[in-house]
Amino acid sequence: MLSKTAARLACATALLVSPWLTAVPHAQTLTMGSALQRALAASPRLTAAERDVGIATGQRIQAGALINPEVSYEQDNSFGSGSYRGTKSAETTLQVSQLFELFGKRDARIAVGRAGVESAAIERKAVRLQILSETAIAFLNVLGLQRRIHILDEQVAALERLTPLLQRRVDAGASSPAETGRAEVAATLVKADRERMKASLSSARRELAVLLGDTSPKFASVSGRFDTTSRPPSFHAVIAAIDANPQLVKWNAIYAQRNAELLLARLKPYPDVRVAAGWRHFNDTNSDAVRLTLSVPIPVFDQNQGNILSAQESLAKTKAEREANRNTLIVIAGRAYDTVQGSLHELSVLRKSGIPKAQTVASEIEQGYGAGRFTLLEVLDAQANVAQARLREQEALQNYHVAVATIEGLVGNPFALARGNAR
Repeated sequence: MLSKTAARLACATALLVSPWLTAVPHAQTLTMGSALQRALAASPRLTAAERDVGIATGQRIQAGALINPEVSYEQDNSFGSGSYRGTKSAETTLQVSQLFELFGKRDARIAVGRAGVESAAIERKAVRLQILSETAIAFLNVLGLQRRIHILDEQVAALERLTPLLQRRVDAGASSPAETGRAEVAATLVKADRERMKASLSSARRELAVLLGDTSPKFASVSGRFDTTSRPPSFHAVIAAIDANPQLVKWNAIYAQRNAELLLARLKPYPDVRVAAGWRHFNDTNSDAVRLTLSVPIPVFDQNQGNILSAQESLAKTKAEREANRNTLIVIAGRAYDTVQGSLHELSVLRKSGIPKAQTVASEIEQGYGAGRFTLLEVLDAQANVAQARLREQEALQNYHVAVATIEGLVGNPFALARGNAR
C-alpha cells in the first residue's frame, strides 16, 4: 500500500524521463534517466558512504577477534653473587597465558559491530536517495529555465513581427514615429529579461554538471516531459512513507548499537580469568616442574560507573534524536506538499482561463491593430500578458516537479528516480 501511494506521487517526475537511457559523454541532449545514472556513478558522497560500510565491516570483524595468547620467559637466581653467580643456580620458566572473556563480553562487542554495519548500510541508502533527489531537482531547474527562455524567444519574435505592420502605419500617417521606438523598447526589455534568465540557466547547468561529475556542462540541453501532473496522495500517506526513510530507519540500528554498548559497559566490571601454564627448569638440580597460574581481577574501585552512565544517556538520547530528525523531515515534506498543492491550483487557474483568455484577447487586439481599432500600447500589453501567463505556467510546473522530487527524496524508496524509465 505504501509503495503504491508513494509511486503515485512519483509518477509526475517519472513522466519526465525518456525511455532511452543512453548516456554519451558529449551527448547533445541529456535525459533524466541518464542524469540520475551519471550522478550515482560520479558522486563522491556515495563513494564515501560505501567506504563507511567497509570501515564498519572491518570494525565488526575486529570486534569478534579472540584475544591472543601470551608467551613469557623468566630467569631467576642468576648473575648474582656467591652460589648464584652465573646461571648455575638459575631457575628458568617458559609460560603461556590466555585471557578468557566471560559473561558474554565478546558477543556484546560483536553486536555493537553488527549494528554499526547495519547503520552504515542504511546511511548509504539515505545518501543515494539524496543524490537522486538533488540531481532530479537540478535537472528540473535546467529544464524549466530552458522552457521559459523559449517563451521569451517567442515573445521577442512576436514583437518583431509587429515592426513591418507598424512601419506601414507610420508611412501611412496612421501612427506616430514614436510608436516605433516604443515597440523597440518593449523588445529590448524582453531581451534583457531573456539574458538574465540565460545567466540563471548557465548557473543551473553548471550545478547539474557538478552533480554529474563534470566541472562544466558536457550537454547542450536537457529534455523531458514537463507538462503532465497528477494528484498527490494525502499528506498522511506522505508522512507514513517518510517513516520508511533511511534517515529514520537507521535509528533502529543506532539504537541497537547503543544498547549493545550499554550492555558491554555493564559487563566490563565482571572479572575475566587469566590462565597460565608453564615449564620451569632448576639448573642446580637439573630438575623440571610445571607451573600453573590462575588470576582474576577484583573490581573493588573501578566498576566502570562513568562509562555505564554515559552509555545509558546515549541510549536515552537516541529516541530524542530520531524524533528531532523526523520533525525536520516532516517540515520539509510539508513545505513541498503545500507547494505541490499550490502549484496544481495555480496551473488549473492558468490553463482554464488565464492563458486561453490572454491568447484570445491578444489575437483580437493584434488583428484589430491593423484596422486602427487598437493602439500599439494595447497590443504590447496584450502580448506581455500572454507571455507572463505562459511564464507563470512554466514556473508553476517547475515548482510542482521540484516539490515532487523533494518528497521522493523523503520517502523510503526512490521509486521512479531510481529506475529512471517512463511509465
